[in-house]
Amino acid sequence: MPQIPNSRVLIVATDGFEEWELFGPREILQKRGAEVVLASLKKDPIQATVHDDPGKTIRPDLTIDEVNPDDFDALILPGGVRNPDTLRLHGNVVELIKTFDRQGKPIGAICHGPWLLVEADLLRGRTVTSWPSIRTDLRNAGANVIDQAAVTDGNIVTSRNPDDVEPFTNALIDLIENIPEVEEIRHPNEVPA
Repeated sequence: MPQIPNSRVLIVATDGFEEWELFGPREILQKRGAEVVLASLKKDPIQATVHDDPGKTIRPDLTIDEVNPDDFDALILPGGVRNPDTLRLHGNVVELIKTFDRQGKPIGAICHGPWLLVEADLLRGRTVTSWPSIRTDLRNAGANVIDQAAVTDGNIVTSRNPDDVEPFTNALIDLIENIPEVEEIRHPNEVPA
């Protein structure tokens, strides 16, 4: 079991995140030695859901505006319906995701989390997976959608649901272990600034 003791992983979530899609990767990463930091829109505790029922709460460490992407090695975007649907309306969240991608850092999105990758326009030509109800959205954003527990394409790992947390997190850890020393990555669909 690989250890990643010098890694810092950022999780971005708000109310309505699927409980195990945040707590599961967080637990696995911490057991592997990574520091895991949670950022949200505010520092007030955020409420999980377990399917449609209320779940645990957790207090974020930082607000999105306090995050410096240079301080982190990877990003996780949990699902739940309300969580990514709320976050994708915040330009600072979308810009943060784009920055991680430009820097070539691993980004993991599970369940409905890939909605945020759609909003950041990161899926053109990528192979991904997700919760079944958003797969058309992913296809319409230019992705090739397949049905597997965890799918890695470049620096992006996607997954389907809470049952896939372990293979999802392991795929993300594989990327973290092999992060190339890259300043900025420009994708073919990105217009130069």
